[in-house]
Amino acid sequence: MDSLLVQYPYLEELLKGILGLSYTHVIMWLIGGLLIFLAVKYDYEPALLLPIGFGAILANIPHSSAVSTEPGAEGFLITLYNAGIANELFPVLIFIAIGAMCDFAPLIRRPSVMLFAAAAQFGIFATAIGATFLGFSFPHASSIGIIGAADGPTTIYVASRYAVELLGPLSVAAYCYMSLVPVIQPPVIKAVTTQNERKIRMGFENEEPVSDTTKFLFPIMIVIVAGVVSPLSVALIGALMFGNVLKESGVVDNLSNCAQNELSNLVTLVLGITIGGTMTAERFLNFQVLLIMALGAVAFVFDTVGGVLFAKILNMFSAKKINPMIGACGISAFPMSGRVIAKMALKEDPTNFIIQHAIGVNVAGQVASVVAGGLVLAMIPALEKM
Repeated sequence: MDSLLVQYPYLEELLKGILGLSYTHVIMWLIGGLLIFLAVKYDYEPALLLPIGFGAILANIPHSSAVSTEPGAEGFLITLYNAGIANELFPVLIFIAIGAMCDFAPLIRRPSVMLFAAAAQFGIFATAIGATFLGFSFPHASSIGIIGAADGPTTIYVASRYAVELLGPLSVAAYCYMSLVPVIQPPVIKAVTTQNERKIRMGFENEEPVSDTTKFLFPIMIVIVAGVVSPLSVALIGALMFGNVLKESGVVDNLSNCAQNELSNLVTLVLGITIGGTMTAERFLNFQVLLIMALGAVAFVFDTVGGVLFAKILNMFSAKKINPMIGACGISAFPMSGRVIAKMALKEDPTNFIIQHAIGVNVAGQVASVVAGGLVLAMIPALEKM
């Protein structure tokens, strides 16, 4: 073959894709295909896993023009990465869309649900500490811990600052575990609760509706308070609450609808395929990535357990019992986690409707995960100096 290439040098250019192919590329095609399969066959976060899987295939074709870094001829995935990931634009835009979809009325009625959401962030910090003992640097360990919040945009935001080289596996882990909430949370919850606890009835509470003025002022106040507590969270919490202000103002329905639909769909599409474009065989096929995926699962489980155990502790001191399953809704997978927990309660007792309480905690988890991400960003520089 070498002599043939010497004799006909133009063949090297024609065959460079075939000549550059290795088994690692094929493995990454299979991984990309698996993500697409999970999205199409089992409906696991299809809006993200499908473009991520396809992007991974594009990035692992030898000499792919989609990920070319040649000056003046950069691939479109590289251009998207520089335009939206390297400068944190895509995660921020996603949060505007999420904010426009959120209804914070349950959180306003019961501010106490923030305690469950805070407890459900335990896995972030526990996993981050554990990861440092396994040899990860503080920035990398903290980025891995954020996976536990089941919050893809926050994971990307933190990773794009402190773990760029791990962005692919971190993002895939975060979104995979988000999509696997119905698979992971039920057995974990059953392992730490009794059947009688899962049957605790909370019931529907007929409460006064939250006024439009309160719902409008709430996101503004949250930005101020959260920003003072954790200034580095302002970009994310500010984007989240700005989207909610659009929704609650009642005067820019066209912008609110755009954020909920066109903006959400467009950014999700380009974000997914760009993340897939970072999943090259050189970055993805190593023991460190397997460890990240395992630690991400640990963080996710610990977050779920943290919220449930906190509810169980409250029950020890309260006459009015709480169904501890709602504590698991404190993660950021909104509204999936709330729905999963409500279905679990109905499976235990077909007349036990706790959806109102579960969604309230789930909304609080959306806010808590962003604040936790800001705290992690603030802690990383301080820990590095120690």
